[in-house]
Amino acid sequence: MFEYEIAIARRADLIREADSYRMVRKVEAARRHGRGKDGEGRTIDLRSLFGRVA
Repeated sequence: MFEYEIAIARRADLIREADSYRMVRKVEAARRHGRGKDGEGRTIDLRSLFGRVA
């Protein structure tokens, strides 16, 4: 039973790490995409990425 609990905890850690990695990559891509467009750049929300709101 103990090995099973360790495996479940490790899987949860890997899922959290993958989510964090995906979020960082998404933000980096949005920053690259937004460079040079205008002086204000882009607005980045943690739940979703969207264009500048005027």
